[in-house]
Amino acid sequence: MPSIADLTLHSLPMADPAFSADPWPEFAKARAAHPWLATCDFGYVVHEYQAMRDLLWLDHSLTGAYHDVVEIMEAEGTPWGRFQHESLLAQTGDSHKRIRSVLAPAFTPQQANRHRALMQKVIAQLLDEWVPKGAFDFEDFASFFPITVMCSLIGAPTTAIASLRSSMEAFGLSMSMDKQVLPRLNEATLVLDAFAREIVAERRKARKAPGEDMLEILITTLDEGKLSERELYDLLIFLFVAGYDTSKNALTLLMDVLIDRPEIYQRCAEDLAYCRKVTEENFRYLTTSTIPRIVTKDITYRDVLVPAGTLLFFPVSISGRDPAFDHGDLFDPERDQAAKRHITFGMGVHICLGQFIARAQIEEGLHQIAQRIRHPRRTGTSAWRPFYGVWGLRGLPIAFDQAKALEEVG
Repeated sequence: MPSIADLTLHSLPMADPAFSADPWPEFAKARAAHPWLATCDFGYVVHEYQAMRDLLWLDHSLTGAYHDVVEIMEAEGTPWGRFQHESLLAQTGDSHKRIRSVLAPAFTPQQANRHRALMQKVIAQLLDEWVPKGAFDFEDFASFFPITVMCSLIGAPTTAIASLRSSMEAFGLSMSMDKQVLPRLNEATLVLDAFAREIVAERRKARKAPGEDMLEILITTLDEGKLSERELYDLLIFLFVAGYDTSKNALTLLMDVLIDRPEIYQRCAEDLAYCRKVTEENFRYLTTSTIPRIVTKDITYRDVLVPAGTLLFFPVSISGRDPAFDHGDLFDPERDQAAKRHITFGMGVHICLGQFIARAQIEEGLHQIAQRIRHPRRTGTSAWRPFYGVWGLRGLPIAFDQAKALEEVG
């Protein structure tokens, strides 16, 4: 039985900006060399959809590779390095279960649906502010939507968003594997930590009804001894960043796709149920994340030995274009999603906690955006974020025809 180190694999240049802009030819070369494995600068890449599904379930043999990423980034002893070591994503076993159990009840499908009215209100207010411009960078616009919703759910003041955006943008580069961004990551960690401490101190001066928002739940849990002060602040940082970066990038990628599909876009303005299909298809078609995992004990998969200590990357961002999907390169909202489900949100115990909030936000956002921003067209070029970590477009300048919401017409 060969060990993973004995295989002849294609090397994916995942840190290369050209790869970020067009990774598909390189993944085709990887498939030609091996059905499910490739290498990269820092470890191995599991590039096949089915292999990702199978291996990401192995929570007993894989864990988050955030300690390894800190080492690669030479960030031991730094503010960002400490956060990566101690954040929810890096926790395992009872510690992970305890901390996640505090948040999980607020992120169920039922809770996400409860918050749709808030999402509708937030996106309507943003559109009222931005649509009269007639042209703007859609990525810039989209960045304000999910973080405003998340701050409202947490109970944090939305007035602080503008001043925090650069820190949250920097934090989105946490998994970029680029040591040059470490100073920005450390600064962003300190800024967000200070903000978390500030809002907790302010809430302690004026408590709200038990369970009224996430901040009240977290402080109550702290007072009951089920969280430490440090865990409370780290959870708030985690929620700020999660509420900013991934959903913003997913919504920007979706607009980029729909600009070239005007019939689909128009139907989104008319039919919220159709927006759900479009959102789910977009998660399959192109998404944002590469998930790092470290092997904690030897695995044998398809007659390949993967030894403990191996660093694996799972680019779920491209998994939905795998040949396992019929016509995977075709964007088809009517696709039978139950036949083969995408894995955008990961698998296993670390599956994305905010997936139902993300789905609801993009559905509600797309519905109103398509009503108000008519006939969108690109007015410039976009760049691409680093493929490691949170991938996506950097900038999407558009112009459009303005319209009132459909319910306001006639």
